[in-house]
Amino acid sequence: MSEKKSAGWQSVRRQLEDWNKPALIALVKDLYDACADNRDFVQARFQAEENAGTALEKYRGKIVEQFYPARGFGKLKLAEARKAIRDYRKATGNLTGTIDLMLTYVENGTDFTREFGDINEAYYNSLDSVLHEMAQLLLSEGSELYPQFRERLQDLADRAEDIGWGYGDSVGDYVCQLENELAGD
Repeated sequence: MSEKKSAGWQSVRRQLEDWNKPALIALVKDLYDACADNRDFVQARFQAEENAGTALEKYRGKIVEQFYPARGFGKLKLAEARKAIRDYRKATGNLTGTIDLMLTYVENGTDFTREFGDINEAYYNSLDSVLHEMAQLLLSEGSELYPQFRERLQDLADRAEDIGWGYGDSVGDYVCQLENELAGD
């Protein structure tokens, strides 16, 4: 027996097109009230142009929490920290804030390993992957933003220099590439 597959978004969209504004607002309010992730998304969407708004800080807190929680030890649920970056970008489309959150992720990961010692290859691969994606964003879409992040990146390279698994070298390579291509001194 095969179940009929849901038509998904297209079906929902067709129904929503007939709704009036008060009904749509009520739906958004219900979604907002239903779960914290929805609230964060809606608030971020309406603060998309604010680089240092409360939405950015809320998502930053989700990242930092994985490394340095208010209580206890870091859980290092890196997937949750990375999800916060994706969710912020999806909600806002704000490139500056997205790059800021990516750098926050890598900075906290670097500081964590400096404080608590060597982790494992998967950990460093995750940090490296986010740094690579951030570098690509700066090179392709956000070259004008480089001066805003330059000092933090150079500080990151200094702090990561002696970390093993090739991580320190990789950070140095990315920062050097960004400096060579975007510094424009």
